Amino acid sequence: MSILPLFIAVPLGIGFLIPLASRRFKALPDILGNLTTFCLLVMSLSIIGSKGIYKIGGWLAPVGINLVVDGLSILMLIIIAIVSFCSTLFSIRYMELYTSKLRYYSLFLLMVAGMNGVVLTGDMFNLYVFLEIASVASYALVAFGCEHEELEAAFKYLVLGCIASCFILLGVALLYGCTGSLNMAHVSRLLAESGVNPSVIFALVCFLIGFGLKAAFVPFHAWLPDAHPSAPAPISAMLSGVLIKVLGVYALIRIAFNVLGVNQALLSVFMGLGAISMIAGVFLAIGQWDLKRLLAYHSISQIGYVILGIGIGSPLGILGGLFHLFNHSIFKSLLFLNSGSIVYSAGTRDLQKMGGLKEKMPITAATSMIASMSIAGIPPFNGFWSKLLIITACVKAGYFGYAFLAVLASILTLASFMKVQKYAFFENLPNALKKVKESPKTMCFSMLILAVLCILTAGLILPQAKSLILSPAVDALRQGAAGYAKFILGT
Repeated sequence: MSILPLFIAVPLGIGFLIPLASRRFKALPDILGNLTTFCLLVMSLSIIGSKGIYKIGGWLAPVGINLVVDGLSILMLIIIAIVSFCSTLFSIRYMELYTSKLRYYSLFLLMVAGMNGVVLTGDMFNLYVFLEIASVASYALVAFGCEHEELEAAFKYLVLGCIASCFILLGVALLYGCTGSLNMAHVSRLLAESGVNPSVIFALVCFLIGFGLKAAFVPFHAWLPDAHPSAPAPISAMLSGVLIKVLGVYALIRIAFNVLGVNQALLSVFMGLGAISMIAGVFLAIGQWDLKRLLAYHSISQIGYVILGIGIGSPLGILGGLFHLFNHSIFKSLLFLNSGSIVYSAGTRDLQKMGGLKEKMPITAATSMIASMSIAGIPPFNGFWSKLLIITACVKAGYFGYAFLAVLASILTLASFMKVQKYAFFENLPNALKKVKESPKTMCFSMLILAVLCILTAGLILPQAKSLILSPAVDALRQGAAGYAKFILGT
């Protein structure tokens, strides 16, 4: 377990080193940034199948602070590492459109360190601290272009993010007041002994609002349609592919399932919010002509699938929700990188000003088609299998209305992305785009990696792969509060 602190220390250390060492060597930020994310990817893959605790300073829980790794933590670390590596690879050429790469990579790695900390920590207050580290870095990265649109979006994101953080901190304070402890497992055990009281219920409501704002599901989504389009494309990929899942979905379900314990009422709330997000997000997306804004609304819709699947509460539903969380990270990151490739070469995000880009940008067009089919749930791509699991879980649990809404949202998603394909790649090429060329090789390579994963990760549904990656994550949630406390504290 001695590797666990490195997931936080390595990006944090390199993030502070880059501004100091890169002023004379312009290529050093690219080299250090990509080496760091690649090392994190290798490290995350190396701990597949592991389960354990790292005691900081050798102090035992609940007195000491510990880092915890289980199936759910490993799944999230892999997601962060894959998307981070592809984003930094894409950034080598794309971020030449902006200034100060060294500050960009420093903030990027600071955000990654914060997300890794959120995933690994077993302490409530440290979860809040790491969440704030990642959030503050993301506020700056959204505003990195320093134009009017970026600054306005970042300010809105900052205000709503601070409100979310206040609710989360209030929830942590209430639990500390009720239990006298900040260790998640210890809080779980003390609540099991003392029972639920109004303060705990109020803390749960605070967490639902706070993490709901971070996850951006309806009705807490107001900041996302502005922040995602305004950010540089690699940051949009990180925000949609990773950040809203780690700071929002992961933190919420970890506390709900493993600290407070879930009941049918809470699961029903999850299902209701998931269904509303699915439908509202896709309807808001259909009418958009700004490509990145359209993708941002689809992030809201797809997060709805994740919340719905987990809210069903059955093993099949949780499996479908976590599998879709993984798949969405892959294909949505790819779609944002596709949009960045188009902006880099064609200079526009307006679908009405595009057309015929398939001839000029074949790699971008092909990978965009794969990602579009994946998000729409077309077989054999990965999105189909996770959506099928969620719909099947709804039917088996008797939630036929939710199953219908999931199918409807998928059909509307397909219609929305057929519109994207038609206007961006298959219409006549405008005269203004006659001289457009394919994006640089590093940008194409990062898109190809994610496109291949959209096909290969469909294999995670197979028994051997599922038992290695997805099933341990499902078991980590289904063990409940009592099982989590036993894992950390013993009997």
